[in-house]
Amino acid sequence: MNMSGLLSALILLIIQGALAQRVRVEPEVMSYPGQTVTLRCMFPNPGDTQLTQVSWIFERTDTERTNIAVFHPTFGINYPTTSPVVGRVRFILDSPTLDNPSIQISNVKMTDEGRYICEYATYPSGNEQGVTSLVMLAKPKNIATTVTVTAGKTPVIVARCESSNGRPAATISWSTTLNGNMTPPITTDNPDNTVSVQSAYMLTPQPSDNGKDISCMVSHRTMPQPETIPMKLVVEYPPRVQIKGYDDNWYRGRTSAFLTCQADGNPAPTTVTWKTLSGLMPETVQVQETRLVVQKVDDTINTTFICEVKNSLGYSRDQVTVFVREQPPPASNAGVIAGAIFACILAVILLGVLIYFLVFHNRRQQHGYRGTGKPAGAPYDSFTRLFGSAKSSKNGTGNNGNNNTPIYRGEVGLNEKTANQGMHPGGVALLETTHTHTADILLSREMDEVERKKFDELEEEEERYDHFGGGGPILQLRPHDDDLDDDMESQRDGSVISRTAVYV
Repeated sequence: MNMSGLLSALILLIIQGALAQRVRVEPEVMSYPGQTVTLRCMFPNPGDTQLTQVSWIFERTDTERTNIAVFHPTFGINYPTTSPVVGRVRFILDSPTLDNPSIQISNVKMTDEGRYICEYATYPSGNEQGVTSLVMLAKPKNIATTVTVTAGKTPVIVARCESSNGRPAATISWSTTLNGNMTPPITTDNPDNTVSVQSAYMLTPQPSDNGKDISCMVSHRTMPQPETIPMKLVVEYPPRVQIKGYDDNWYRGRTSAFLTCQADGNPAPTTVTWKTLSGLMPETVQVQETRLVVQKVDDTINTTFICEVKNSLGYSRDQVTVFVREQPPPASNAGVIAGAIFACILAVILLGVLIYFLVFHNRRQQHGYRGTGKPAGAPYDSFTRLFGSAKSSKNGTGNNGNNNTPIYRGEVGLNEKTANQGMHPGGVALLETTHTHTADILLSREMDEVERKKFDELEEEEERYDHFGGGGPILQLRPHDDDLDDDMESQRDGSVISRTAVYV
């Protein structure tokens, strides 16, 4: 029951609130100084409510309420003289009505910002009102500057940023890689109702911070995007000095040796002075501002050189001690070793290429012609002519292939006339066959089937030719004795050939 009662009360309040907001106005109106602003108000559908009078009230603060315009259907229009907008306010219609009592304020000022209340006097519900907030906008002027500081150990302000005479107040932020912090913004209300905002950036400055980038960013309602003001820090510090050029290789007789005094500072160094620890500058030394040139190294250079640099904040110095050597140090043999290693690697590569070429070339000679492994076009050597190919003929004793080398066959018992024909002077018979036209055809196991078929047909044709010629081959033989001459050699097929005779 309690929950139901609370819910009913809440609904009643909402309905009453909705009924109370019968005066229609614009919640917010924005304007810039010098413009004319319109404040609208109406009371639609009054129903049984009787509208008696309408008044415009300016409320700058919660304690200040001032009537600026009044309309009564009977008594007409009235603009109170105590109004802060007197002379600049008027009803839009020359003859306004209670249904549309909108007003205009011309040449608005920043001080015109506040709440404007359109209030109706009604019967029997009493006064009803609507509130419009006039927001005056003013684009601020933004500036940012760096503060010249001296390097130290205490945080100080190194940059400032200000957004002045804006409405509403601007927002300031910082963008930098420096390891510092921004101060809390300070807001100041100006007499013309504008606002100024100030912010600062604090840092413990170091010499390395000089020239670093830092930016102030200002965001405001009147600007579509933040305004960025870039700057560079200014940090002053005494000179920093370093002598360069000594390589610990100053030997007697060396020429064109030099030392350079590198210095930086803010402000820039004003003087650079070269000294020696002994107080006397060697005669072979020339001083050229920040550069000390030694024309020829001798024993007088065996000393300590000092470079002093000054600016308005102070001075700094650096020194280097030179040791004069008797002779230059031996050259490093690292280059020689590297060259030798490279030459060895190159030699190994060349040797490998040469071996590969020889082996590959030899294999090509062995397999250059299909059938024998001899190079194409190579003539028969004496070994092939004497002993024949590794393959035998189809009707011979070989396992496969054909024997295309000259075949020498002989038989004992021929007459002397036959034996004397074609007899070699040494007494050795010259043996020939009818197969000489095939002597240059060499086969191998790699021969394809087409070539094998052609060769078999040729062999069959040659065999038919041999049979047609009367059987046995035409040979010239010498009598075969049990004791062969030392020059003759017996073959497996029963024939004999000479070791020294040349067969054509």
